[in-house]
Amino acid sequence: MLEDLWIYLYHIDNNVFYFFNIYIHNSFLDFLMPLITYLGTPIFWILICILFYVFGGKKGKETALICLFALILGFFVTELLKYFLARPRPYEVLAGARHLMEAGGYSLPSGHTTAAFSAFTIFGSKYGYLYFFLAWAALVAISRMYMGVHYPSDILLGAFLGIFCALVVLKYEEKLLRTKNKILNRNTD
Repeated sequence: MLEDLWIYLYHIDNNVFYFFNIYIHNSFLDFLMPLITYLGTPIFWILICILFYVFGGKKGKETALICLFALILGFFVTELLKYFLARPRPYEVLAGARHLMEAGGYSLPSGHTTAAFSAFTIFGSKYGYLYFFLAWAALVAISRMYMGVHYPSDILLGAFLGIFCALVVLKYEEKLLRTKNKILNRNTD
C-alpha cells in the first residue's frame, strides 16, 4: 500500500512538472521565466540586502542582516539535504523535459525556492504585504519547473524550508542583533 502511494505521488510530481515545463511553454514565458528565476539567486539577495543596509535606515539595516541570516541558514540546510538525497535534475532523467539553463548539483530541495521564500518572508513580515511577497516567491518556484531544473516536490520542500528558516531567524531576531552589536562594539574598543 505504501509503495502504491509513492508511485501515485511520483506520477503527480512528474505530471505537474510536465505541465509547467512543456504544456504552458511559449516564447513570452521563455523570456520572462529566466528573469523571475533570478529573484532566487544569492547574488540578487546579497545586492538587495546591501541596498537596504546602505539606504534603508535602521529598519533596513536590521532587515538586511536578518535576511542574510535566514539566507545563510537556508543555504546550509538545502545543501546538506541535497547531499544526502542526491536526486537528479528532471531534465537529466525525464524524457522530453525542456531546460532553459544548466544547473549543477542535485535537485531536491530547490535552493532558489528556499532563498526566495526565506527572503520574501523576511521582507514581507518587516514591511507588510506578506502575501504579495509570497506570491513573488511562488513565481520563482514555478520558474524553476518551467526552466526544467526542479520537480514540484523540490520546490514544495524549498518553500517549506525557506519559510521555516525565516521564522527561526525572526524568532531569534533580537538575540542575533544583540550579538551582532556586541561583536561590533567589542571591535571598536
